[in-house]
Amino acid sequence: MEAFDVTALRGRGLRATRPRLAVLATLRRRPHASAEEVVREVRESLDAVSVQAVYDVLNALALSGLVRRVDPTGARAARYELDVGDNHHHLVCRGCGLIVDVPCAVGHAVCLQPALDHGFALAESEVTYWGLCSRCQTEATGPVRVTASTALPEGPA
Repeated sequence: MEAFDVTALRGRGLRATRPRLAVLATLRRRPHASAEEVVREVRESLDAVSVQAVYDVLNALALSGLVRRVDPTGARAARYELDVGDNHHHLVCRGCGLIVDVPCAVGHAVCLQPALDHGFALAESEVTYWGLCSRCQTEATGPVRVTASTALPEGPA
């Protein structure tokens, strides 16, 4: 897939550097990786690359639209994915932080179109489903209870 990555980078006006190619390869192997996870994997193949260089690459790739930064409110860390061509949603485990892609809801869909757009030209909507993955449910010592304080992450103050 490296030839595809070179073409994709150049198509966005970016040079196809070894760190950029290594980050793209890492995200292909590890969807929803955190920046720390990307740094760790990239440094295994390019030991001379700095932590800041990897963060800069992630930022440049996100700004170019080649990578999507997934940063749900209340999540432990932002994650990065290559799946940028659609408007899918995410399931996030409150126990281990696992993030899984889910297609847009069908049937009784969540609100994806606001009643008032206040003059905005809407580009996308973002929905995050929170809960416990099957592994964390199995490891839980008691029944899982969802309360008002755990149902949704706190928003900005």
